[in-house]
Amino acid sequence: MQNPPPNQQGDANAKTALGLDANLGAALGYPIGIIALILFIMEKENRYARFHALQSLLYHVGAVVVFIALSIILTILSIILAMINNTLGTLVGGLLWLLFMVVFLVYFVGLLFCALKSYQGNWLKLPVIGNMAEKIINK
Repeated sequence: MQNPPPNQQGDANAKTALGLDANLGAALGYPIGIIALILFIMEKENRYARFHALQSLLYHVGAVVVFIALSIILTILSIILAMINNTLGTLVGGLLWLLFMVVFLVYFVGLLFCALKSYQGNWLKLPVIGNMAEKIINK
């Protein structure tokens, strides 16, 4: 999809410190965050694997922040609406939690997309967290 970011070196087919191919380690790091954490800590040589591991970790952290904030907002809004009108509160609360599930689905599809692209050997750089990961990896 993209060429390697500037100052990035690393082979998607090389072995990582875990003994996995870099593209396989990167792909497994997206849906299984603990693999990304271990890979990021242990990998010193392959920038491809480190970049995707860190991008995966940042993606997970960002998702947790969004889910916590969304849960708080949706809970408060549901309680307020239930105080005003119980039927309206229940209806709107159900719709808001449906929105929460849609956000979760988008997060999950994003994980699968990133895993697929990293397995194919692409330097997929997500808009905000990809730049953050690139800066940290290039230090």
